[in-house]
Amino acid sequence: MGNSALKAHLETSQKTGVFQLTGKGLPEFPEELQRLTGNLRTVDLSNNKIEVLPPFIGSFLQLKSLTINVNRLTTLPNEIGKLKKLETLSLSGNQLQALPACVNQLKALRTLIISGNQLRELPSGLGALRHLDMLDVSKNRIQALPAEVAELQAIEINLNQNQISVVSPEVSRCPRLKVLRLEENCLELASIPISILTDSQVSLLSVEGNLFEVKNMRDLEGYDKYMERFTATKKKFA
Repeated sequence: MGNSALKAHLETSQKTGVFQLTGKGLPEFPEELQRLTGNLRTVDLSNNKIEVLPPFIGSFLQLKSLTINVNRLTTLPNEIGKLKKLETLSLSGNQLQALPACVNQLKALRTLIISGNQLRELPSGLGALRHLDMLDVSKNRIQALPAEVAELQAIEINLNQNQISVVSPEVSRCPRLKVLRLEENCLELASIPISILTDSQVSLLSVEGNLFEVKNMRDLEGYDKYMERFTATKKKFA
């Protein structure tokens, strides 16, 4: 991409606080963006070929939304934890195998999307993100939903298309969880904790495409209680 085109983008971004450069085959995060650390609120560099986020990413202290979907990221720098105003972090379609612990410092984060990566377990410590509403870790290689999930504040957790065969009953203790998506995993009917049906806030439990017929859930203890929540929520949005 030519320098003049990038320059034009930078000038526009200076005024708008938005830098969007998608599908341009960029091999790296543009260094020129360092000039705009004081006023950028939104950065979208999706569909490029970026392999590394530079440490200066931590200088964008006004940043509220960072989207780097469909690139070639394998790791994230620790400096990303400095983005105290970040509300949306979207990194789907990369090659991440883990998230650094510093992600727990993103206290304003509301939406975290890391679908289509190579995660083998749910990132630990996300319970520290008290404002997290949406966690999307679909299309990874996660095999279990561990007890630590109880600490999550998310309203919706999307775990579709993983390899999950174990779900901890602790998931029913998620204080705000309303939507739990577990489609196309490796779950047996016996792997569904009864406590999700009887004792949780979950009003949409999506389990199509597992190792059992969804209609057989009707025989589980607590299914009627779950359906009451499901129906009440449906009426609310009808």
